[in-house]
Amino acid sequence: MFLQRVIGALEKRRVKYALVGGYAVALHGAVRGTIDIDIVIALSKRAYQRAEAALADLGLTPQLPLTAEDVYTFREEYINNRNLTAWSFVNRDNPLEVVDILITADVNKLVTITKKALGMNIRIAAIPDLIALKRRSNRPQDREDIKALEKLK
Repeated sequence: MFLQRVIGALEKRRVKYALVGGYAVALHGAVRGTIDIDIVIALSKRAYQRAEAALADLGLTPQLPLTAEDVYTFREEYINNRNLTAWSFVNRDNPLEVVDILITADVNKLVTITKKALGMNIRIAAIPDLIALKRRSNRPQDREDIKALEKLK
């Protein structure tokens, strides 16, 4: 399964991460379908480089021609002036395999919990922090996720 491969690659490259998208919502217990994997990592050049290498190990490449150094160095510019909130990676041979690294958050500032699923331990954002991230995005699906998560609190 794609999620297992992504988590395995991040662990192998020692990337501190937390799931924050639909998979995180589902692991908290809300019914949610999703295809892409959304993660938050540390806001450091080293973390960005390790994440880039981990995803490259899986055959994923950035959707935009940006390197880890680009994203780290120009992160504020991308967020404030180009409306970029996620550094997206895709498998060109299987476009359903997508990983988005949220560049607007820092895993070190999130409360995370570990859930056992798919035969592995998976780090996810705790419900209050996941709700806060989803409030910032404020897309229709995020609003639905917030309702579901609030019921689980």
